Amino acid sequence: MNQPTQLSKKLTLYGLTMIAVGSCIGSGIFVAPGQIVSAVGNHTLVLLVWLLGGVIALTGALTFAELGSLFPKAGGVYVFLKEAFGDFWGFLYGWAILLVITSGALAALAMAFADYMSFFFSLTETHKIIIASATLLFLTGINAVGIDMTQWFANIFTGLKLLAILAIIGVGFLFYDSSKVVLDFSLTNTPDNIIGAMILGLVGVLFSMGGWHHASYLAEETINAKRNVPRAMILGVIVVMVVYLLVNLAYMLLLPLDAIASSDKVAGDAVGSVFSIGGKLVAIGIAISIFGTIGIYTVTAPRIYYAMAKDGVFFPQFAKLHPRWKTPFIAMFTQAIWAIILIFILRTFTNLITYVTFMDILFMTMAGVSIFIFRRKFPERERLVKVWGYPMIPLIFVLISSAFVVGVLLDKPQQAWGGLVVVGLGLPFYWYFKRKKAHPS
Repeated sequence: MNQPTQLSKKLTLYGLTMIAVGSCIGSGIFVAPGQIVSAVGNHTLVLLVWLLGGVIALTGALTFAELGSLFPKAGGVYVFLKEAFGDFWGFLYGWAILLVITSGALAALAMAFADYMSFFFSLTETHKIIIASATLLFLTGINAVGIDMTQWFANIFTGLKLLAILAIIGVGFLFYDSSKVVLDFSLTNTPDNIIGAMILGLVGVLFSMGGWHHASYLAEETINAKRNVPRAMILGVIVVMVVYLLVNLAYMLLLPLDAIASSDKVAGDAVGSVFSIGGKLVAIGIAISIFGTIGIYTVTAPRIYYAMAKDGVFFPQFAKLHPRWKTPFIAMFTQAIWAIILIFILRTFTNLITYVTFMDILFMTMAGVSIFIFRRKFPERERLVKVWGYPMIPLIFVLISSAFVVGVLLDKPQQAWGGLVVVGLGLPFYWYFKRKKAHPS
C-alpha cells in the first residue's frame, strides 16, 4: 500500500463547528464557577467576568477568522506564527502545545473524567490514574481511524453535552425559589481590588472558553476551508458564550453565592438541591462532556506536529500518515503518552489550569498581533473573510489578552515561569532541527 502524503478533506461546516464548541466545553464550566465566584463574590461581577471572557474569545475568533481564510492549512496558529514571526516562534508554539498546553489540558481532563467515575465506583488514586491513562489511549486509537470517525464522534458527544447543559439551565429557571436564594445584582458588595479579582476570575473563565481555535488546526481536512474554518470558529464562540452565561445564571438561581464558592462540583450541587439523584445525573453529563473534549483534543493538536514535521522543524516521524486512515497516528500517540506522563507527575486538575491557560493566551496574543503584520505584508492577497471593525477588534483582543498575561505573571509567577521554562527547554531542539534541515546528511 502506497504511503499517503495528504490528509483527507471531509470535514463539513457543521462538523467543524461542533469540534470548535466541543473543544471549549469540557470540565471547566462544571469545575471553574466555584473558583470564579470565590474570586469576585458578587452576582453582577460573576456574569461580567464570564461576559468579558466571551468578548475576549469573540474578538479572538473574529481576528482568527481572517487569519484562517488567509492560511487554510493544517496547524492553524502554528502557521500564523511561523508566517508572521518566522520558524522560531512557530516551533516554540508547537513545542508548548505538545509539552504544556494541549497535553497538559488532556492530562487535566483525563483526571477530571476519572474523578467523576468515582461517583459510581469506589476508586483509589491508582485506579483513577489507570482510568485516565486508558481513556487517553482509547480515544486516541478511535480518532486515529480517520477524520470521518472524528467528525462522527464530535457531532454525537458535543450534542450530548449541549443537551446536558440545557437541562441544567432548564432546572435553574424552572425551580428558582426566591425564599431560598436571593439574587443581588447591585455592586454594593464587591472585592476591594476589583481589577485583581477579575483577573483571577478570568483564569477559570479563559480556561473554560479556550479551545475554539482548534478548528483552525484542521483546515487542511475541511471542505471549503477558506470559508468554513472562519465561520466555525465564530459560530463556536457565540454558542459557547451564550450557553455559559445562561448556565452560570442557572447556578446562581439554585445556590447562594457562598455555596457556589465553596463547591468543587457546582453543577451537581445545583441540580442536587432540586432532585435527590441530581448529583449522579449531572456526573453522567459531565463525564460525557469531558470524554467528548478529550476525544477532540487527541485529534486536533497533532495536526500542528504534523505540519511542523513537514516543514522540517520537528521529528520527521510526526509527518507520517497511516496508509489506510490518512491520519498522523505517530504524532497522535506521542501526545497521548506525554499526557499520561504528566498525569503521573502532576496528578490534579488544579495544578494544571493556570499553567496551561497562561501559555495558551501568551501565544494566542502573538497570533492576534500577526494580523497587523499580514495586512502590511500581504495587502493584495485574497481574504474571503475580513475581521469586522479592523483595527479595533484585533486590538481589543491583543490588549485584553496582554493584560491577562501580565496579570498572571505578577499574581501567579510560579505557574507562569514554570510554563516559560518548559518552552525554553525547546531551544536546543529547535537549533538541532534547523541544522538538520540545512544539512540533511
